[in-house]
Amino acid sequence: MKKLLILATGGTIASVSTNAGLVPNISGKDLVKSVPLINEMCEFDFLQLMNIDSTNMRPRDWMRMRACIVEKYDDYDAFVILHGTDTMAYTAAALSYLIQNSQKPIVLTGSQQPMANPFTDAKLNLYHSVLYAIDDFSCGVVVVFGNEVIAGTRAHKQRTLSFNAFTSMNFPALAHIRGNKIIRSYAGMGTGNSELCTMPTKPHDALVKPDSPKLQTYDRLNERVIVLKLTPELNPSIFYLLKRDYDAIVLETFGIGGIPDHDGEYEKAIDDWIASGRSIVVTTQVPEEGLDLGVYQVGHTYAQKRGVLSGDDMSTEALVAKTMWVLGQTNDQDEISKLFYRVVFHDRVPGQRPA
Repeated sequence: MKKLLILATGGTIASVSTNAGLVPNISGKDLVKSVPLINEMCEFDFLQLMNIDSTNMRPRDWMRMRACIVEKYDDYDAFVILHGTDTMAYTAAALSYLIQNSQKPIVLTGSQQPMANPFTDAKLNLYHSVLYAIDDFSCGVVVVFGNEVIAGTRAHKQRTLSFNAFTSMNFPALAHIRGNKIIRSYAGMGTGNSELCTMPTKPHDALVKPDSPKLQTYDRLNERVIVLKLTPELNPSIFYLLKRDYDAIVLETFGIGGIPDHDGEYEKAIDDWIASGRSIVVTTQVPEEGLDLGVYQVGHTYAQKRGVLSGDDMSTEALVAKTMWVLGQTNDQDEISKLFYRVVFHDRVPGQRPA
């Protein structure tokens, strides 16, 4: 029987009603008791890392999770993290970069309703998370939520109330869960360290994981990263103001990659930002289908500009986490580019790097 470590961090799944609203207050051990079926599936140990609303989740908390998983990695077959939904996608992305090539699954889950709610989704999400975690073909950092398994680098909270709160951005869900069956998306395993989770091509193929790259862990992040969303008449002087507090900007442009060029001030501000040794990642504020700076004149200027990193089809959450990870490893511009364009567990479609 496999042995799992449950890491509890709080969130809606652990919340109780108070006069001030929902407040996390239930331990991970008590949450598991609410789903007695899973006690027959595997053995559990519990660690209450924190008990907070995920709105208060910060990079230092990601590092606590990372340190715990790395320390306990050899002692358990899988890890399940109980987490609030609001920042779950950021945490999943961050752990995807901090713990790479993991053959053991690291599953994040939570709920839209507290465990004590009579119509909660918490019980099914927790059951599915354990079901996925103990499966021999599961690996890497994933979000299990609303009957879907989403790569940690592709998760995005799309809905605030519905039980299918998360979507897999610009990439197939890795699997769907129907009852007690895991239905894997074979096509979804085709890029980004896919050898870690390769499924048999025929029903009678040996159910053995192939060899994979060695586990890689990292213990540094640069938190000085901000997301800046373009709006009409946003003054480009903001780039100069952000210099004091930030080393990188994830710039959400218009459409497929438009940056205003009516007076040249944006290009001047961006050039100054890059010349100061800081990084800029260009993406789109449109949720689906990604960026292509070469389509319109208003983006073409930046398509080949040295120092501009293209977010392509990545989610904003993954871009924030990846930029923090990259800048935590190096300050060299060439090395930054090399690390940024490296495919990590499905985070981008290969071959999209600008020529």
